[in-house]
Amino acid sequence: MLGASIMPQIAQKKLYTAESTHQTVLPAPINQEAVKEQIKSLCKKRNAVILAHYYQDELIQDIAHFIGDSLELSRKAAATNAEVIVFCGVHFMAETAKILSPDKKVVIPDVNAGCSLSNECPEEDFRKFCEKHPDHFVISYINCSAAVKAQSDLICTSSNAVELVKQVPKEMPILFAPDKNLGRWVERQTGRKMTLWPGSCMVHETFNEEAILKLKINHPEADVIAHPECTEVLLQYADFIGSTSKLLSYSQSSSSEEFIVLTEPGIIYQMQKNNPLKTFIPVPGIDGCNCNICPYMRLNTLEKVLQSLISLSPEISLNEQIRLKALSPINKMLSLSA
Repeated sequence: MLGASIMPQIAQKKLYTAESTHQTVLPAPINQEAVKEQIKSLCKKRNAVILAHYYQDELIQDIAHFIGDSLELSRKAAATNAEVIVFCGVHFMAETAKILSPDKKVVIPDVNAGCSLSNECPEEDFRKFCEKHPDHFVISYINCSAAVKAQSDLICTSSNAVELVKQVPKEMPILFAPDKNLGRWVERQTGRKMTLWPGSCMVHETFNEEAILKLKINHPEADVIAHPECTEVLLQYADFIGSTSKLLSYSQSSSSEEFIVLTEPGIIYQMQKNNPLKTFIPVPGIDGCNCNICPYMRLNTLEKVLQSLISLSPEISLNEQIRLKALSPINKMLSLSA
C-alpha cells in the first residue's frame, strides 16, 4: 500500500553517530523564526510567491502568500508578477501551476510529495481505459497528472464537478476519473450514471465509521462536514458536503458551534483562525490512527521551502505538447464555470 510505504519515511529520524563517543545524536532543532526570515528575504530577492494548500502544516501556511485549494492557488499565482512559484502542496498541483504559468519557474519543496489519486491513474493505463470507451466524454478531477489531463475533454474540481456534469448533454456518456468516491457523489447529485475510474484518496478512505458515530454521540449538536472524496458510507452522516474551500466557508457561516471534520485535518488550522470561538473535531482513521493526515502533504517542511528558494529546485518541467493539451480542458472548465 502507498500509505504503508511512505509513513515510515515521515516518522523516521535522521541520525548521525559522533565518532568520538559512538553515541547517536539527534540533529539540533531549527530556529523557525530565523528560517522564516530567510524565506521572506529570499522571496523578495527571487521575486517569488509561496502557495500553500489547506492541508499543509500550519508553519507553512503561516509563511504563504496565498492559501487555498489547488486550482484557486494556481490562478492566483498566474495573476501575479512573480517570476518564481513555490508550490507547497503535492506534485499534480505544482504541475497545474506550470500549465497555467509556463513562463514562471515552478518549484516544489519535496519532489516526492505525490498523491495516491494521481499515482493510481497512470498515463498509459488511463489511455487504455479511455480506448475501451471511445464514445465517452472524459471528465477528469483536477487531482491527476498533466498527462492524464491532456487526455481529458474537461477538468473539474470538487467545487464545480456537479455543475459541470449537469452541462454535459444527457445523451452523451461520461467517463469520470480518477476518484470513484467523488464520482459516485456526483452521480447522486446529478442523477447521471457515469463510467468511473476505480481510484480513491488514501486519506479520505481511512476515516472510521465507528469513530464518527462515537463523536456524534459525544457531540450531538455538532455539524458533520465532509469532503466528497470520502466513501458513501461516511457521507451519509454529513450535514454538509463540499470542497475544502466550501467546508471553510460553511464553518464560518453556520450557526453551529461545533464541527466534526471529515477531511484532512490541516484545514482545521484555518477554520480555527477564522472562528476562534468554535470547536473543530478531527475524525481519526481506522483503529484510531493518525492516518487521516496526508503523508505526502507533510513531506514539505520549512527547511525544504528555504532550500527550494536557495536552489530554485526541484523544478517542475512539462513537455510543451502535453502542457498545451492539458491546458485546453482546464480552459474549458474555466469558461463553463464563469
